[in-house]
Amino acid sequence: MTVTASQGVVPSRRPARNLLLEAAARLFYAQGVAATGIDTITAEAGVAKKSLYNNFSSKADLVAAYLAARHEEWLGLYRARLAAADSPTARALSVFDAYLDHANAAYEHGFRGCGLLNAAAELPAGSAGRAAVREHKEEVEALLAGHVRELLPDDPRRAGRTARHLSFLLEGAMSRAGLEGDEACLRDARGIAADMLAAL
Repeated sequence: MTVTASQGVVPSRRPARNLLLEAAARLFYAQGVAATGIDTITAEAGVAKKSLYNNFSSKADLVAAYLAARHEEWLGLYRARLAAADSPTARALSVFDAYLDHANAAYEHGFRGCGLLNAAAELPAGSAGRAAVREHKEEVEALLAGHVRELLPDDPRRAGRTARHLSFLLEGAMSRAGLEGDEACLRDARGIAADMLAAL
């Protein structure tokens, strides 16, 4: 809050960086990274173009911040699901549940799949953004591997291969879910994963 000269209290304005990042997130997800220009982002955020360059060195820097925020957003969904999981199987399935939660979030223009993969598809090979998305996907697979190792403590090779299988199942389901615009494929994938884990 800010106190004026007359001692009246007025709400402080939200930081331009937050407004820009939130606007970019909505627009990048709905329209794509390449199709969304700086002018559109600043208009959506309600800030001057100068504010963008005071907070981000370039559009690429804004894209990098967007990707990092999406990663943290998903980790938050996963951690919430993990906190309620009471077995190794439930912990592994919490990864799928976090993706389901992502699919069921309120999107202004509908669910379009994984925002990270969508952005990566538009970025050039070798770019920092694509590397960031790859790291996120590798982290998801590593989380699955950790949970599967709880079920197969004496067979790390099989645990690793099972986690890789699950991660491929999850990413394929997410791609299809994005194309179809709903969670059905993800729910099917979760069921397949539960059957696989029960058979270990």
